[in-house]
Amino acid sequence: MSISSTAGSRAGAAAGILQRSAILMYGLLAYAAFFMVIIYLIGFVTDLFVPVSVDRGPESHVVLAIIVNLGLIATFAVQHTIMARPGFKQWFTRYIPESAERSTFVLLASLILAALCFFWQPIPGIVWQVESTVAAAVLWTICGAGWLLLFASSYMIDHYDLFGLRHVWLQFQQREYTFPEFVTRGAYKYVRHPLMLGVLMGVWAIPTMTYGHLLLACGFTAYILVGTWFEERDLVRMLGEKYQEYQRAVPKLIPWLR
Repeated sequence: MSISSTAGSRAGAAAGILQRSAILMYGLLAYAAFFMVIIYLIGFVTDLFVPVSVDRGPESHVVLAIIVNLGLIATFAVQHTIMARPGFKQWFTRYIPESAERSTFVLLASLILAALCFFWQPIPGIVWQVESTVAAAVLWTICGAGWLLLFASSYMIDHYDLFGLRHVWLQFQQREYTFPEFVTRGAYKYVRHPLMLGVLMGVWAIPTMTYGHLLLACGFTAYILVGTWFEERDLVRMLGEKYQEYQRAVPKLIPWLR
């Protein structure tokens, strides 16, 4: 082997390591962005520990506020719905490394959620307000349990695959990516979408419900109903009868409700 070919091989190997390292760092950055945004989102929704929230911030005319807020929710819903489809993934990976596709999805979703929190227009006015200390404590408990369920249910399947870390780590090790095995452990034995159930609990179980918060809760609920329909359609195509049996045996979002 000539000296020039040996040098070329070494340069190619170095470039490969650099590329794999860059993709790995990109995946870690996307995950860090998600983690920071989801923590802020919890404070934003619950109106706790953050400077501006769903109920506090610069106000505008109610019509303008509704338009802006619906636009923010719709942007998040459309991004989630379209980018999660197999056809879009197949097209998208023509232009970016396949191992970075999930991290890109996570990063864009995080940026859109951050924009939602930043540009949200509060709409004052009380829809309901729970005066009982005991009842309020029960609602806060349900709310907190919902956000805990959101995180816990991601680990019941594959947290690191769900948020793109497994993809970038496998490519860094030059190992082939394989889809995680379909499992129904933990909360997945009782509802098919415990992660989404956690979001619903977190946005609805609030002692003081303003009109702005109600708009957010309704918007997230509408997205969840539509998004899970598309997701299950894809899962039936991928898993066939196995997932259809799971659909017949386990409720979609509300435990014990067939």
